Amino acid sequence: MTEGSDEPMKKTCLRVDIPFYGPPLLPGDIHIWWARLDHLGFRLEKHEQVLAADERARAERFRFERDRNRFIASRGVLREILGCYLGIEPNAVRLTYGKHGKPKLVEEMVSRNIEFSLSHSEGIALYGFSHDHQIGVDIEYVREVPEMDQIAGQFFSEGEKQVLRNLHAREKMGAFFEYWTTKESVLKADGRGLFAQMEDVVVKHGRVSLDGTTWFLRELDLGPYYSCHLATNIELSTVQMVKIKFEQAECYGVGSLKTHGPECCIFSS
Repeated sequence: MTEGSDEPMKKTCLRVDIPFYGPPLLPGDIHIWWARLDHLGFRLEKHEQVLAADERARAERFRFERDRNRFIASRGVLREILGCYLGIEPNAVRLTYGKHGKPKLVEEMVSRNIEFSLSHSEGIALYGFSHDHQIGVDIEYVREVPEMDQIAGQFFSEGEKQVLRNLHAREKMGAFFEYWTTKESVLKADGRGLFAQMEDVVVKHGRVSLDGTTWFLRELDLGPYYSCHLATNIELSTVQMVKIKFEQAECYGVGSLKTHGPECCIFSS
């Protein structure tokens, strides 16, 4: 497991109307949001309306309606959060894409220096936002993967492969996804995604050194069915957790996930 701060976490709850208004993104802050996409059906039409033309075209290419709806919801929530930070309507948020496909704000909107990352798996979307610092997040639903050994052989270090070989099936599955989400979060923060060598991303004492940059990792707890990690280029300590609850949301707990709406965890350097 990756190492993180043992400082106690202060908690507070906010109840807000739709559209929601979250806490401000201050210098040194890292905000981590998550939302259950399948429980946002009451917002799906509005989410689709705020998407850009290329996002709507991408949504139409999904074969299955569930996947299409999840994509629309994930991008709609992203635009609502960015709009909240920027003080503009979600449909006014303009995105562009880096060399390897990482979304970012267009140059005219970067005066606030907001960096962000998003990931989703099996109906849960995870978002990371930072003021001034690079950030990457990754989430995976923990499940059996028939090709696990082949994937590990291609993307994991020799030490990681040795660890997996010594574990029983259930422990091996958890460790596999922990390794995967740490690597993905670092490479998303770095901006290269899977275009880099994943076997070079090796965690030691909660951090990764890659091409002269040190990335700090934190494991995010969304219950036993998901593996989630945050990577950023600043060391973090937890300061508070804020639950944002939709007044009209028809969102209910899944497994051990108890919050009723998008949840925001706030970290500070």
